[in-house]
Amino acid sequence: MGLQKMINQNVRKITKLGGTSLAVTLPRKLVMELGWKEKQKVTVKRVRGGLLIKDWKK
Repeated sequence: MGLQKMINQNVRKITKLGGTSLAVTLPRKLVMELGWKEKQKVTVKRVRGGLLIKDWKK
């Protein structure tokens, strides 16, 4: 796969979901590589310059 195509696959749009929420889709390949499943809980943390999404652990 070419570099430009890989970069484009990782560019996502923020979409409105309901009245007060926003959503971003994650690349399926990256989610599968992490072993994450549908409906799995994750944490979202604000970091300098962006967001950090991690597996939620009790």
